[in-house]
Amino acid sequence: MSQIDVFTLGETMVLFQPEQMAPLDYVSHFPKKIGGAESNVAIGLSRLGHQVGWFSQLGDDPFGRFVLKTIRGEGVDVSSCQYTSGAPTGLIFKEQLSPEDLNVYYYRKNSAASMMRPEQLNEDYISQAKVLHVTGITPALSETGYQTVKKAIEIAKKHGLMIVFDPNLRLKLWSEEKAKQVLNEIAKEADVILPGLDEGQFMTGIDKVEDVASELSEDGSKTVIIKLGSDGAYVHSKDKQEYVSGFPVAQVVDPVGAGDGFAAGIISGLLREEPLQKTVKRANAIGAMVVGMKGDIEGLPTLDAVKRFMEPNQEQRDVKR
Repeated sequence: MSQIDVFTLGETMVLFQPEQMAPLDYVSHFPKKIGGAESNVAIGLSRLGHQVGWFSQLGDDPFGRFVLKTIRGEGVDVSSCQYTSGAPTGLIFKEQLSPEDLNVYYYRKNSAASMMRPEQLNEDYISQAKVLHVTGITPALSETGYQTVKKAIEIAKKHGLMIVFDPNLRLKLWSEEKAKQVLNEIAKEADVILPGLDEGQFMTGIDKVEDVASELSEDGSKTVIIKLGSDGAYVHSKDKQEYVSGFPVAQVVDPVGAGDGFAAGIISGLLREEPLQKTVKRANAIGAMVVGMKGDIEGLPTLDAVKRFMEPNQEQRDVKR
């Protein structure tokens, strides 16, 4: 197994997303891709130059093999993943009626990933990482998924990993009551929390951005970065509270995956020990780049591509020289 900077775990499904914008009733052709929050982050980090390990349980079927080959092909270490013949790989269909009107249909109940178990985690492997990235999706899949995330956090705490938590609220997967309880439970264990404003409001019952961040930060002991879409992000850390502006997007092609790109940008900056303002600014840029391209991973950029996006005039000046 390879040396890794980041460890993450979760379900990745085979994604069927038609090229045309139309109701699925009238769609005949579905290109085959992959979709999963944690693997999106893993691939995003790999493209930014980091070594990442991703764990999941996949169905021992053509879809499971396709998922594993695709993620491995992006430079992510998948050596800890496992197959099972007892359950299928999950599927997801996207229906896009307009750039803003997107519906998602999951076929993931009793999937292979939902049956992952804590004892499948390799402590020696996880312990070599610097960061554990978890989301609120995996514990929503099943009780064993929840226990697996708890075990990963326990291992991370034991070995001094930084824990980065993206709530990734999915109310299709569990009740509001259970979601609020578990998301807040995981947030208490995390060092860095990355909610969207609606997720932060859901978790705290508070409306105002600054107050949501303050509540989740537990008096500054945690760094909370609230995603505000095109408006950028609000940062609440022990040393500073500030808004970091976003980047204008001429046309939103596909909004899914922007938050995962943002998370990859944040973790990348933390690994590089860069100033938080610079880290969040780049993460905002990555989010803007992701929404400009169809698919979950297609828009995730390399470090050089982000730099060009953030400083287009600089590149022109360099060419003129």
